[in-house]
Amino acid sequence: MRPTVIKGRPWVIVDAEGNLIDDIDTDQIYHNAYLAVTDPREMGGYAFSNLEGWGDFPKEAKPGDVLFVGENFGAGSSRQHAVDCFLALGIGAVVGRSFGAIYKRNAINSGLPLLELPEIPVAALRAFEEVTVDLESGEIRSPGGRVIARARPMSRVALEIYRAGGLLELKRL
Repeated sequence: MRPTVIKGRPWVIVDAEGNLIDDIDTDQIYHNAYLAVTDPREMGGYAFSNLEGWGDFPKEAKPGDVLFVGENFGAGSSRQHAVDCFLALGIGAVVGRSFGAIYKRNAINSGLPLLELPEIPVAALRAFEEVTVDLESGEIRSPGGRVIARARPMSRVALEIYRAGGLLELKRL
């Protein structure tokens, strides 16, 4: 079973003015120029390749890192690549104000943990080199253990799918 407590560096996905970017669509997450890449392990190198200012993200991301994103993250198409690129990089979780409906379902089915947090404390998160995210309680903690935010915890079903490693793996259990 996969862990329900994730420790990683926080990536706060902001624009040049330091504001969370809302409505990041699946083409910004994973540009259609790379749809010919069919090996999910190779998709990580193209994450955020079409999001202004974030082209170096795949080179700098490390397994366990946590993304903090604005409203309607993953809007647009049902592009599975936009989930698989983060799985390939080993992203530990994505915490957002809200998610596009199809993106959310694809992420859950693939075992990418998503947590909803309507008020993301951008300044606080940018001050830390690491955060801890508890998928069961929704608590987001600083390195010292102080709770800096409380997201909506993952549902029981989504957590079960995540812990199995995805919907297809859950079916095999």
